[in-house]
Amino acid sequence: MKIKNVVLLVLMIPMFVIGQDSKLSMFDNFIGKTWKADGNWGDGSKFKQEITFKYALDHRIIITNAKGFINKEQTELGLRNHGVRRYDKTSNNIKFWEFDVFGGLTEGIVFAEGRNIVYQYSYGDSFVTDMWEYVDDSTYNFKIGNYKNGVWKQVYLSTQFKAIE
Repeated sequence: MKIKNVVLLVLMIPMFVIGQDSKLSMFDNFIGKTWKADGNWGDGSKFKQEITFKYALDHRIIITNAKGFINKEQTELGLRNHGVRRYDKTSNNIKFWEFDVFGGLTEGIVFAEGRNIVYQYSYGDSFVTDMWEYVDDSTYNFKIGNYKNGVWKQVYLSTQFKAIE
């Protein structure tokens, strides 16, 4: 009887591990690559970012590090953001926290729409959406704006991220 229990337990372990990993699997294509984008905000100011994604804590969280402009004048590039993505069992959502060099914290939820990755969060009085729209395994269209019911009401930034590694 004990051997049957041990065998059953050994067979079940991979299912538990796969079940835990699958909540963050939408990020698999981002892992181990550096993603780079250049563009302009709607007001004409420059947008430049390089971001890396990696798993941590036995695939229970995703860590991101982003380089971008680190001064208001947008003349200096450096480590700008440090982010965490984690599945929350209580709310059944993937939550994110993004800490920036200016002392800010942005937090919200992340979900998939097909192969697209959607971030939603409050920013001041606005509810904002960032979308990584899948083009191919090394390219995503990237938008930030007001997105409701599958329609962009207003777009603040539209550019493209490409994998460079």
